[in-house]
Amino acid sequence: MIEIDIPGYKKLQLKNLVLDYNGTLACDGEMLPGVKACLTKLAEELDIHVLTADTFGKVRSELNGIPCDLSILPLNSQDIGKLEVVERLDKRHTVCIGNGRNDRLMLEEAVLGIAVIIGEGAAMECVTAADVVCSSILSALELLTNSLRLIATLRS
Repeated sequence: MIEIDIPGYKKLQLKNLVLDYNGTLACDGEMLPGVKACLTKLAEELDIHVLTADTFGKVRSELNGIPCDLSILPLNSQDIGKLEVVERLDKRHTVCIGNGRNDRLMLEEAVLGIAVIIGEGAAMECVTAADVVCSSILSALELLTNSLRLIATLRS
């Protein structure tokens, strides 16, 4: 578990990390450099869940060696499918990271939602649903390993 007390905002007790795959951890199905090491380190403190439609058919091989749960969701109603995962895990202890319109509900519902804007951009609904917006997945993941950055962004 990761505990972060953000003055004037919330005390976070994070147990779960839920991530979109394409556009968040990967570009065109290929995991971005440095992500594997960050996720492996975070898996020591959080249960990691990766949600995807696996558009490029590479997710299983790309996640090989990373301690995480993978859910391949059907193309229809992905936003609802992702939300249901967050609700099942307990939204009060879940941080979500995503970039797409289909990520907006999980970002809004989680105790902490982080939108990332990388190669394919980010949907406006996703950005407005998030608590924090980052310009890379590594920056987003580092908010969890270096909590002073998150505190500086969200404190009152």
